[in-house]
Amino acid sequence: MLPYVACSASRRLAPALGILGARQKHSLPDLTYDYGALEPHINARIMELHHSKHHATYVNNLNATEEKYQEALAKGDVTTQVALQPALKFNGGGHINHSIFWTNLSPNGGGEPKGELLEAIKRDFGSFEKFKEKLTAVSVGVQGSGWGWLGFNKEQGRLQIAACANQDPLQGTTGLIPLLGIDVWEHAYYLQYKNVQPDYLKAIWNVINWENVAERYMACKK
Repeated sequence: MLPYVACSASRRLAPALGILGARQKHSLPDLTYDYGALEPHINARIMELHHSKHHATYVNNLNATEEKYQEALAKGDVTTQVALQPALKFNGGGHINHSIFWTNLSPNGGGEPKGELLEAIKRDFGSFEKFKEKLTAVSVGVQGSGWGWLGFNKEQGRLQIAACANQDPLQGTTGLIPLLGIDVWEHAYYLQYKNVQPDYLKAIWNVINWENVAERYMACKK
């Protein structure tokens, strides 16, 4: 069972639309590995700050924003509901993206995927190496902060690569179901790699959890 399945993320993070219904607060997901488990590729200090500070802030802000949204909804205050949309998108996206990101990483990761996922990658990108090159290039090409993604186009039944700015969630922004996300915000790498982002993007392939990505792929094909 995936701790955070991308296909249902939009439902789980939707604002509470039932005016009288109790809203369940979001919480910071636990990691299944220690902060230092991804070294030397991503050091413990980065992981600790990224998870316990950055992601926690998105969760706290999302809960606060949803509470304000629910109050506005109960009052029929459409102006406030509209004004809160950017905060919902940013903090909700930050929670969605990072909840996927942690499961996409593993101290036992790296190498290549297997089975149907590998075959789909070869079909849609020509080879695994070409796929890596394209996702890396798209991630490097993000201007400012954002994410590089491998997603699944359910209508076409094919894999696609996309970039999203800031914390824009892939599915809510493009319709693609997120399978693998690469965080290219500076807080994801700067303490270790400084301004040499390409070194971080090269290193992260050594800790990609292909089993998790494959589980997401198989779940979204159903």
